[in-house]
Amino acid sequence: MRKWLLSAIFLSTLFVLAACGGKDTSNDTGQVEDTGSSDEASVSNEFNISAINFEFDQAEYTVNAGEEVKISFANEEGMHGIAIDGLDVDIKGDGEATFTPTEPGEYTIYCNIPCGTGHDDMKSTLIVK
Repeated sequence: MRKWLLSAIFLSTLFVLAACGGKDTSNDTGQVEDTGSSDEASVSNEFNISAINFEFDQAEYTVNAGEEVKISFANEEGMHGIAIDGLDVDIKGDGEATFTPTEPGEYTIYCNIPCGTGHDDMKSTLIVK
């Protein structure tokens, strides 16, 4: 009985680690990565976010207030989701969301699926101009 229990615990731990494993720094999507300056960020009300353990593909995304925004979300590695408080965005796994931000400001995009040790660091910023 003890061997079976230890085997089950070991396999469960292995499964969790494999699901949220290493980090691939390559970008096969052809997207240009943001280098950090918010002055250089382009405004687009339709954009893609991809997640790899444990980060999003860009540090910032910029949209216009009062215009409909469409976000497409995809997991490149691991199992993640995104949420943006105050904008009614909640995608678990791959998916899309459409919303219209009315108030300019900065909103935190974060992973809404507990995905491992780097989960709390999975944040990006949505800038609404």
